Amino acid sequence: QVQLVESGGGLVQAGGSLRLSCAASGRTFSSGAMGWFRQGPGKEREFVAVHRWDGNQYYVAYYADSVKGRFTISRDNAKNTVYLQMNSLKPEDTAVYYCAASSTIAAAYVTRREYYDYWGQGTQVTVSS
Repeated sequence: QVQLVESGGGLVQAGGSLRLSCAASGRTFSSGAMGWFRQGPGKEREFVAVHRWDGNQYYVAYYADSVKGRFTISRDNAKNTVYLQMNSLKPEDTAVYYCAASSTIAAAYVTRREYYDYWGQGTQVTVSS
């Protein structure tokens, strides 16, 4: 049984930083994609960032425009874990952050939540102004 377990959420003031972690168990995603979506109050779940194996020899990171330059995604395959370092946080970053994983996903679909096979339970991030 595959499980994704997020941690690292919390309450932070605007301008602060948080680091989210997502540990996968039950299978590895070293040749797939692991990433993050978020859902703010009254909003649809939206893409944040993903780390994807390009099928050759590299991992490629993709980011939503709203977080580029502030968030950094990384992974540790030995720990089967993906991280999201969030800096310069803004109140509009407040949301439940969900880890997502796919064993294989085309680059064209990385922002589409329906193409991810596995999801975590979510971790709350609240940014106060």
